[in-house]
Amino acid sequence: MTRKEEIIYATLELASEYGLKAVSLSQIADRVGIKKPSLYNHFASKDEIVDAMYELLREKAKQSSGAPADFTTLFENRSLEEILMICLGGYTAFLADKDMLAFFRVLYSERSTSPAAAQLMLEETERMISSTRSLFYALVVHGKMKNDDVDTAALSYAMTVHSLIDKQLDAATAGSGGTAGISEEMKAYVKWFCRHTEVRNDE
Repeated sequence: MTRKEEIIYATLELASEYGLKAVSLSQIADRVGIKKPSLYNHFASKDEIVDAMYELLREKAKQSSGAPADFTTLFENRSLEEILMICLGGYTAFLADKDMLAFFRVLYSERSTSPAAAQLMLEETERMISSTRSLFYALVVHGKMKNDDVDTAALSYAMTVHSLIDKQLDAATAGSGGTAGISEEMKAYVKWFCRHTEVRNDE
């Protein structure tokens, strides 16, 4: 592990314990076992550490999620529902990564009062919408999905899934049975969505 990574993970540990706003650069340096001035050799500010944390954890979680490498392989001999369930499984696995989940819990708890946390949550939401839009346009091109206002369909789908994941995370935090993975509500929504958007052979 590089020194930068040590700083990132130390910051995540402290933020999980005390909240991001309460964590100081001195605490981070102490946790890593270095002097505070040495921290500036790697990061100019706490916000810069948090931005680097987001990128590092996102890349790590993405690699371990088993997400499909390309659309051609993903689409071959699969129904729209099967394709969307595979993608949803990859995304929920990405979110279930231990460090990524800890990071998102910190952001969720502070996004209403911290512009930096709100900005990162906004970036993640925008990425999800953009990825969904790209997937949906590819599905239309491959004849898997109707070409009916794809942008709005992608926005609607991404935000519904986003809200269902939020609900699941809230349930887990509240101790009322929320678990990682694809919930029954998500499965039901995907089935409903496919009934309205899949290209049928008789159409």
